[in-house]
Amino acid sequence: MYSSAVPWKVLSSNVALSVLTEGWSLDQTSPDEAEIRSFTVEVFFDSPFFAVPVVQLGLTGFDIDQRDSARLTLKTGLITESGFQAIITTWANTRVYAAEFNWLAVGP
Repeated sequence: MYSSAVPWKVLSSNVALSVLTEGWSLDQTSPDEAEIRSFTVEVFFDSPFFAVPVVQLGLTGFDIDQRDSARLTLKTGLITESGFQAIITTWANTRVYAAEFNWLAVGP
């Protein structure tokens, strides 16, 4: 069995974003249907890690206009010891009114 002298820290939470979130614009379409539209949110850890952790995101819900195809991606951006960026992206004529995700960070 592998044993490490460094104890692992695990943090997790959920994030809900919507048209009520300042700066949200994914509910607006663009005349150029090929345009990719993104919203970035900064997530801060309750307490920092000693090194950059591994962060896993999981989409748990969304509200998309019924007339549109459900085009949505969720990715991490800059990850630091103190937090990370979550980037929600859509394209074409998809109108996203809300998105929810859980995150899990594991590191020393």
